[in-house]
Amino acid sequence: MIFQENFRFFDFWDAIESGLYFVIVGYYFLLFAYFLLMRFRTSKKLYWLFFSLLFLCLAASRVFFIASYFFLPELVAPPEVIAGYLMLTYRLATFFTWLAIACLMGVLGMLIWPPEADESQESSSEKFMLSSTMKISMRIILIIIPIFIGILALTLPDNLFMDPEIAERYDVDIELHTIYGYPIGRFLLNFILAPIFMAAIPFLFLYLAWKTFGVLRKSYLLNAIGFFLYYAGRILQGVFEVAGWPHLRATVPPLIILCSLLIIVIANNFEQLR
Repeated sequence: MIFQENFRFFDFWDAIESGLYFVIVGYYFLLFAYFLLMRFRTSKKLYWLFFSLLFLCLAASRVFFIASYFFLPELVAPPEVIAGYLMLTYRLATFFTWLAIACLMGVLGMLIWPPEADESQESSSEKFMLSSTMKISMRIILIIIPIFIGILALTLPDNLFMDPEIAERYDVDIELHTIYGYPIGRFLLNFILAPIFMAAIPFLFLYLAWKTFGVLRKSYLLNAIGFFLYYAGRILQGVFEVAGWPHLRATVPPLIILCSLLIIVIANNFEQLR
C-alpha cells in the first residue's frame, strides 16, 4: 500500500477543506470550457482565450497543491523521497500559478492596449497612443515576465523554497535560506512579486467601471469585486493557518473563492461583451 492505513496528518478538517477545493477544481474546468467554447469560439477575441486558459492553469495549480497538502504526507516511503515529492509538487503548483498570472497579464494587456477592432469603442483621449507593433510588444512582455518567474520556480535550488517544517519533519540535510523563518524564495514569490502583478487586475476593472456606464460598468465592477474576493480567500487561507484555526481555514477561504468565481461568471455573462 502506498498510503498509511491510519492517516497521520489527515484529519476531519482536512477532509472538509480538500473536498471544497475539489469542488473548486471542478468549477475551474467548467469555467475553462465555458470561456473557451462559448466566448472565444464565437468571438475569436484573445481576451476570452486568456480568460479561459487562466482557469485551466488555476485548476492544474490547485491539483498539485491538493496533492502536496493532503496526500503526499501520507505516503509510505523513505522520508527523503516524500520530501522530494513535496518539493516537486510545490514547484509544479507554483509554475502553473505563474502561468495563470501570465494569462491575467494577457487579459490586462488586452484591456490597456485593445486590438484595433476594439479601439472604435474608446475615445481618443482615453487610449494609450501607441502603434500596433508597440501594443503587441507590450502585451508580449507582460506575458513573458510571469512565465520566466515560473520557470525560475521550477529550476532554482530547494534551499530557497523548502519549508523549514518539511526539512525538520523528514530530516532533510539542507542549508535553508530563510527570512524571518520563511523560505526566501517563497517570500519573494508570494509577498513581493505576486502582489505586484495580481493587484493591477481588480484596480484596472474598477478604473474601467468608473470610466464606462450601463451594462459595461456593471460587468467591470463585478469583475473587480470577484477578483478582490478571490484574493481575499487566498490571503485568509494563510492567515487562518498561521492563527491555528483549522475549522475556519477549512471552510471560509474555499467558500469565498467559490463565491468569487460565481461573481466572475456573472460579470462576464453580458452579451454586450462578446
